[in-house]
Amino acid sequence: MDKNIGEQLNKAYEAYRQACMDRDHAVKELQQKTENYMQQIREQQEKIELQNSIIAELNSQLAALNANR
Repeated sequence: MDKNIGEQLNKAYEAYRQACMDRDHAVKELQQKTENYMQQIREQQEKIELQNSIIAELNSQLAALNANR
């Protein structure tokens, strides 16, 4: 009976250990994806800012052309 309990404990410990390793892997993967998404968001925000400045410049040029008419 003691051998059976020992085997059950070993199996339970191994399952716990595997679950912890799986959790750690999932956390690392989530952190990497989060970092990648944050970088993509920063890049998109920079593009938006650039396009907004281009739009503002074009609007000012259009206003100047309309004022000259």
